[in-house]
Amino acid sequence: MAEKAYIGPEAIIEKKKKYIMPCLGHFYKEPRQFVKGSMQYLYDSEGRKYLDCFAGVSVMNCGHCNPEITKKVQEQVGTLQHVCNIYLTENFVNLAEKLAEVTPGKLQKTFFCSTGSEATEGALLLASIYTGNNEIIALRNGLHGRTKLGMSVTGIQMWRTDENPVGGIHFAPNPYCYRCPLGKKRETCDLACANMVEDVIQTSTAGHPGAFIAETIQGNAGIVVPPEGYFQRVKEILAQHNTLFIADEVQTGFGRTGRMFAIENFGVVPDIMAVAKALGNGAPISAFISTAEIADTYTRPGASTLGGNPVSTTAGLAVLDYIEKHDLCQNASERGEQLRAGLREIQKRHAIIGDIRGLGLMTGAEFVHADKSPAAAELDDVLETLKDRGFIIGKNGVARNVMAFQPPLVITAEDIDNVLNALEMVLTEKKL
Repeated sequence: MAEKAYIGPEAIIEKKKKYIMPCLGHFYKEPRQFVKGSMQYLYDSEGRKYLDCFAGVSVMNCGHCNPEITKKVQEQVGTLQHVCNIYLTENFVNLAEKLAEVTPGKLQKTFFCSTGSEATEGALLLASIYTGNNEIIALRNGLHGRTKLGMSVTGIQMWRTDENPVGGIHFAPNPYCYRCPLGKKRETCDLACANMVEDVIQTSTAGHPGAFIAETIQGNAGIVVPPEGYFQRVKEILAQHNTLFIADEVQTGFGRTGRMFAIENFGVVPDIMAVAKALGNGAPISAFISTAEIADTYTRPGASTLGGNPVSTTAGLAVLDYIEKHDLCQNASERGEQLRAGLREIQKRHAIIGDIRGLGLMTGAEFVHADKSPAAAELDDVLETLKDRGFIIGKNGVARNVMAFQPPLVITAEDIDNVLNALEMVLTEKKL
């Protein structure tokens, strides 16, 4: 069989300019055309191999083209692909049952859709239905989707494309200890950022907002991990005002942080949870999940044409089976500790790394100048060089200066050593 010919990066970029809306950018000055994936590795159109340390932004938790998952999906594609969820099929109720088993607390009933944006939008709708109040509190620097409401509750200006956001939304400071928005020190702050939620309710709302929404770990903000006790304090405040807590687990769910869901690291249970990305391991599926008491108030007709279709729910069931069978939560925890320990050693020799933070295999290394100002250009240069040497690493942060490690959870100890060694070499060569 003749080897397939690929049009290559330059031709793709030209077609993008002609046929794709200009809002969609791409990483790298010299991007590559990826044509194949195998577990934690990617391959480009010229046959080069890369260790993927970003997993398509926390999507491919079980690895690219995972044989165990792919086999089940292929079988389903050949049997029944779609009838819409207003007809009866088995997989979507089985997956909902499984989600009720693995989610924390009394989360039980699921509504399936296709994207993270739909899931967060649906979660906010459900909170409004249950509480009868559509006021929302969100966090600065949060990111919750590209729908009008999703953009409106997003606290990062670059992602708020709509210049006329939805009203009734109020923002509290985010728990960003390295750059505390309140100028506090972690050791003595007494969770001032959490206490500000009470202040926002008292001064900016009618007193009983319907929902508080937060990413358990803020991804696009730069892998911002709340301090211990943060969500517990917030939950106490919300309970006093009959406000529901929505955990946005779109990036953090399904083993990413060493627990099935990141919120399990913080000792609280949300009232509603939004999930997506890794649930399908590349198949488009998302969901919002709540308690029976809350979910049962959503009685007016609602459906999602492709939500919970047989193929995506097959993928979801296979993902949950694979995570449990291969103990990916444990691997995420161990490899994450190894990664952060290695980064801390590198930090001792390279002052460009100002902060290292994360849980499991969701880790950020913030690049800064001597005065702590963001070093975004330097990060871009390092990422470009690492790409040329076979390592795909992400970036995020409001200033786009945080190196983001969110690899497939099947990554090995040897892989972690390899990327750490490559990073050390690049930083040394560039005298950073």
